Amino acid sequence: MSQTESPQRKVIHVDMDAFYASVEQRDNPSLRGRPVAVGGSKARGVVAAASYEARTFGVKSAMPSVTASRRCPDLVFVSPRFDVYQAVSRQIRAIFADYTDLIEPLSLDEAYLDVTQDIRELGSARAIAEEIRARIKADTGLTASAGVSYNKFIAKLASDQNKPDGLCVIPPHKGAAFVASLPVRRFHGVGPVTAARMERLGILTGADLRAQSIDMLRANFRSSAEYLFNAARGVDNRPVRVNRASKSVGAERTFDRDYSDREDLVAQLDRVADAAWVRIDRHRVRGRTVTLKMRYSDFHTITRARSFSAPVADKAAFLAAGIGLLETQLPVDSGIRLLGLTLSGISDEDEIEAVDQPALPL
Repeated sequence: MSQTESPQRKVIHVDMDAFYASVEQRDNPSLRGRPVAVGGSKARGVVAAASYEARTFGVKSAMPSVTASRRCPDLVFVSPRFDVYQAVSRQIRAIFADYTDLIEPLSLDEAYLDVTQDIRELGSARAIAEEIRARIKADTGLTASAGVSYNKFIAKLASDQNKPDGLCVIPPHKGAAFVASLPVRRFHGVGPVTAARMERLGILTGADLRAQSIDMLRANFRSSAEYLFNAARGVDNRPVRVNRASKSVGAERTFDRDYSDREDLVAQLDRVADAAWVRIDRHRVRGRTVTLKMRYSDFHTITRARSFSAPVADKAAFLAAGIGLLETQLPVDSGIRLLGLTLSGISDEDEIEAVDQPALPL
């Protein structure tokens, strides 16, 4: 690679498997293995999410509950708990942040990661995706599917290829052929209306789409023409766009066993603070609010926060604030299985320096 040539982009698309329904099945063992719909009821409303057991009956999100009940008479409806889904999503994003600062969340349950720079020196984007999926399973009890490729378009297609709990890697030399083999209705940005119009024009696969001229696509699909023309050839130059709306940096860890002794909890919190402060330093930020997260053995989770008049000066002050919050909750009646420590109220957020590293293979 020449001095001026950029390294080949490496993108991972992580998509949680039946996220809302899987969280409900995790937290309520009686729901495991049963068809579950989050949202709605047998009589009214719509399905927000469906477990894989429900999907085998044709139940899917946005389906009227009455229709879902008719397709699956044993369907169990569960009220959504968005505060829990958001908390789990934050936990997952904290894992992502251990591997890259270039994270583009699409929703609570999916995100793009640009891992062109191998900051953990794992050797490949595949290895990074495998480790992220393993950590998500270990820390949350949930499964995630991932697609690894050289752009966002193909990475997203790949993440859906081996669901659930799957991994699919599409290297650059296989991108165009992979796209050509897929039905166009699977393309991101091709909704039911566009797919129906394509079908009328005889465009059923990526190969069919690639056979069309740009003029034909402009005449029929207008503003989407160039996107479709490039997508059919496996081309997508969109960068992973970092969402900077969240101004907090931290870390959390799920333990191999539960802890209740103060000495053990402080030792574990020290490890969490170390991991968090590495990330805080990497972002070159300082903040005034420290938040402690505690999850008990029964999965009950609480947060406690303290704000200061001046930014937290260093890791020692950060840890001291965390220990102070921890001590307000001692003694604990049941064991603690997770601790998290976050710095927010960010006073300054500089751009992250580019790191000169070799290109990371898929």
